[in-house]
Amino acid sequence: GTSVILLYLESFGNPRRFAQLARRIGRRKPIIVIKAGRTHAGSRAAGSHTAGLASNEQAVSALFQQSGVIRADTIDEMFDVAACLDLQPLPAGAHVGIITNAGGPGILAADACEAAGLTVAELADETRAKLRAGLAAQASVANPIDLIASATPEQFSHAIQVLMAAPEVDALIVVHTPIDAAHGAAMLDGIRTGITAGRTAGHANKPVLACLMTGQAGQTVPLDTGSELVPTYAFPENAVRALAKAATYAHWRSEPAGLFWGFDEIHAGEARALCREIVAARGDTWLTTEELGRVLSAFGLPMAAGAIARSEDEAAAIAAIFGFPVVLKLATPQILHKTDANVVRLNLTTEKTVRSAFAEIARNAAAANGKPLPAGAIGVLIQPMFNGVETLIGLTEDPNFGPLVAFGLGGVSVEVLRDVSFRIAPLTDKDADALLRGVRGYQLLQGYRGRPASDVEALREVLLRVSLIGQHVPEIVELDLNPVIALPDGHGCRIVDARARVSNSKR
Repeated sequence: GTSVILLYLESFGNPRRFAQLARRIGRRKPIIVIKAGRTHAGSRAAGSHTAGLASNEQAVSALFQQSGVIRADTIDEMFDVAACLDLQPLPAGAHVGIITNAGGPGILAADACEAAGLTVAELADETRAKLRAGLAAQASVANPIDLIASATPEQFSHAIQVLMAAPEVDALIVVHTPIDAAHGAAMLDGIRTGITAGRTAGHANKPVLACLMTGQAGQTVPLDTGSELVPTYAFPENAVRALAKAATYAHWRSEPAGLFWGFDEIHAGEARALCREIVAARGDTWLTTEELGRVLSAFGLPMAAGAIARSEDEAAAIAAIFGFPVVLKLATPQILHKTDANVVRLNLTTEKTVRSAFAEIARNAAAANGKPLPAGAIGVLIQPMFNGVETLIGLTEDPNFGPLVAFGLGGVSVEVLRDVSFRIAPLTDKDADALLRGVRGYQLLQGYRGRPASDVEALREVLLRVSLIGQHVPEIVELDLNPVIALPDGHGCRIVDARARVSNSKR
């Protein structure tokens, strides 16, 4: 007998079990949650970009998004959304039609739609012609439909019927602002009549929400048409936010369930055995370049080719083998943010510049160390120079939720821009797609201002493989692949810098 589940939540006893239950139940009935304790009490000290960007709040959001849970920000929004989902069908899409007898509330509703991720539908010429046939000459038939202050009950009814029949409209919001209290009841009858006629004409699957600006703040008594109850809201923004949450949930429920991917060439057991040995020998520690290379190779991740040089002569010889341009960077787990220590040199095009860069990196490494280093003690990684979009792919262990996978635009400014999204491992293919599309900079990967589109499929595969690291090698508590250079479509991607920290696993 339950149609909607509402939950006030402070903490999770078992987040993974909660996610499993919610994902299964949410396919049949919506779950709306208000989560208390959202404030950020401060970032913990972390050595990697991924750990510094992650928080418990982001883990909660990731869990809800992956399992189809509808998150309400306030108690009143929880009940607003519940009324929409309980009383109306799910919208087939995000295109909204707005009918109002006052321009201001209609504009506010349109603005709220844009902010909430809904689209104010562009009405077809046929729809506009049908509207015009039954409205006053001064009425606007552009969406929002402004019936003007002199609107009659019949005009409200006519506009509602037309938009309910319009194929370009997925949901309808009717905003009524009383002009004359004496005619208020008649206006509501007109709204009822229009909705009933629209249903009778066969449009049973299109949700209708009403905003009755009666002057009674908090007026949310459903409008009874005789055959259904229409949820009502005191203000346009309330109706829009409720509809937006319903549309997001409807989209999640209409999509096929995601699939967990496997890869034949992965050697997870070898990677975990190596990490266990390192933890046993050194405790909580950062992996060396060689150790991390072995772990990433075990999971088939596309590391850029590279070799360690310990002298200017070796650096020049390796660069000549790779071909110019090349990149030089200090190879040490002790310096985590290499750009800050000035031990990275990019786009080196000649043997002379390679030798000079090696010498500069050696001096800066000695300065960071606080004393001169003996000959041969400096290891400098030489790699080919790649041009593409810099991205970040990472993994961090949350004490409550387990491994979190991160994706965002990479490079040195990642913590300033904070354009990063998170999901809980293991990832399905749908989760990986949501990670990619969940950042504001996704448009850069699709091609922007003449730049070629990036190989998004290659990034997607890296995300799925990193997710398996989180699942099978719990000793890795922080992993940063930054940057991962996304090459043009069809050419894959390359991990040009990486670091990882291991610790005793509680899993």
